[in-house]
Parts: sequence; structure tokens; C-alpha cells
Amino acid sequence: MTAVEVADHLDAYRRSFAAPVITETMVVSVEATADGLHVATSTGPWSCKAVVASGAASNPRIPAIAAGLPAGVTQVAPIHYRNPDQIEDGGVLVVCPSASGAQIAHELASAGRDVTMAVGEHVRLPRTYRGMDIHWWMDAIGQLDERYDEMEDLVRARRLPSLQLVGSPSKHDLGLNELHQAGVNLTGRFVGVAGSKAQFSGSFANVCASADLKQNRLLNRIDEFVIESGRGADHGEPSRPARTNVPTPSTERDLADFKTVIWATGFKPEYPWLEQHLLDRKGAIQHDGGVMNQPGMYVLGLPFARRRKSSFLDGVGPDAQYLSQHLSSHFDHQAAGIH
Repeated sequence: MTAVEVADHLDAYRRSFAAPVITETMVVSVEATADGLHVATSTGPWSCKAVVASGAASNPRIPAIAAGLPAGVTQVAPIHYRNPDQIEDGGVLVVCPSASGAQIAHELASAGRDVTMAVGEHVRLPRTYRGMDIHWWMDAIGQLDERYDEMEDLVRARRLPSLQLVGSPSKHDLGLNELHQAGVNLTGRFVGVAGSKAQFSGSFANVCASADLKQNRLLNRIDEFVIESGRGADHGEPSRPARTNVPTPSTERDLADFKTVIWATGFKPEYPWLEQHLLDRKGAIQHDGGVMNQPGMYVLGLPFARRRKSSFLDGVGPDAQYLSQHLSSHFDHQAAGIH
């Protein structure tokens, strides 16, 4: 769906059961009281027994090395990017090869701009495989339903970069090979500034090899599923995208080569309306599968909150069902005077 179609879909959902949505209202604080929770907002206070907050953080994560860039370099976060005409003439450095970074780099290069992309850890997958969308396959094999309490390293699972995918009618791939063919110069992870030089990691080849290996593991898992489920006749023959094959990049570039830096480095949590004891040392909400430490407080839509698909539109529903049951139990305990 396009952005407008997604917005219309959500608005239609709201209207389907007359949800009392209140707009243009900012939450200032949420505090526990003897009677429940007190919510202070820009349009007045609320008292309630429970609060369920949804969605991930929307504040750009700008690394500390940004402060070392010359004043003449314009710095832009993807949330503020609209189109190539917005970016002034001159070289552009796109930092991070996740979904937003890859799409912006490709669009700028297609518009004739001189684009370099700094590549760190990334998740490479084909847009389609054996005739079906890759998300369809991840759902079919059960990967998107993998639970948070089954992960060996949940912190890492929650911090994985977004998939290198683009939504388009053509369903074309948008990995490093495609970006290189489009004219994007690829280099290693941006690690620092030394005088008039931008410095990049020398581990570019290893990072790409790791992404290729993980991609093939997933495709192997899909092939095994096809065989075990007897669906071979319904889908095409297995294939493998070509390995990432790009020139060996330099680990140092003149800062004068770049007029603009686009920080496609993700988002950071920021919850100034919550009490500090509800957050971890990095400012993220502490929760166990969506259940916060404060009774009556819950979160939905965060990456891997309960399942790998928790932050997707079709992943919020199953999480909401569990949290609804927990919330009902919380109310029962309150009514019975159990704490």
C-alpha cells in the first residue's frame, strides 16, 4: 500500500467501531497514584486505571560523530527527507544501508546525484522468492511468529536493522548490488572524522559476506518448508541471488567530497512523559512482552515486543489479544483488592 492507503486503512479501522480518537493532544506525563494512573496532557488531565501506549520511537538517532562534521555540511535525517530537489548540489553521503537509507540513496542516484553510502551491518533479502513476497514466506514458515522469550539474544534481535526492501509495483530488489549498478558508491561503516578526512571501516567485505550468509540460511529454510509441506508444485524452482559483489572501497575520503550527510541510522527511544524508573539506562521502556513494571501500564508496536512481527500492522493484533487478557486479569485483581 502507498502511504495514503495505509492512512486510509487505519482511519477506516477507527471509524468501523467509532473509536473515540482525540487528536492534537500531547501527553506530558503519566504518574501512578493511589487510585490508578494520572495522565497530564496539553488539553487537560485524565484519570484512568490503565494505559496502553502504541508505536515505536520517532526521534532520529544521530551518532556522536555528527558533531565532528564541518559547519558547511548539511545534515539530514530521513524523517525530514522528501525528494532529491530538497538536497542541495554536491556529493551526498548516506549513512546506514537499511530500508530508508537504501531507498533514499537509490532515488538520489537515479536523479543524477553523486551518492556514497556507508554500509554497516544490514539484512539482505530478495523482495520476492519462488513467486511469493518474502514477507509471505516469513509468515508461512513461522519466523514472524517467533516469540521474545525464545530468543537467545533478545536485545540484539530488537536492534536488527530494517530489511533492505522497497515497496513498489515492480517488486524489484534493492540490495547493494542494485545500488552499485544504479551508480551509488559503496564504502564501509562511517567510523569517524580526522581533520579534513572522513574515515570508514575496513570490514566492508566481511559485513557483506555475513549478510549473504544469513540471507541464504533463510532461503534454505524456505526451501525446506516447501519440501516438507509438499508445496513444490505450487512454487517455482529455488534460486539464489548473486552474492554481493562490489569493488573494494577506500577507508578514507575527503570531507570536501560531501555537501550533505543523510543519517539513516534509525530511531532512538525518548519518553519524557514517563518516570525514570520505568526506563532502562538507554532510555527504552522496560517491559516483559509488553507488560511494564508499573501495574496497569502496557506497550504495543515496539520492535519484537512479543513476536518478531510486533512492530508490523499485522503483528499488533496477536500482541493486543494477550495484553487484553492481562489487562482483564489486572482489573479483576483490583476489584478483589489483590496487589
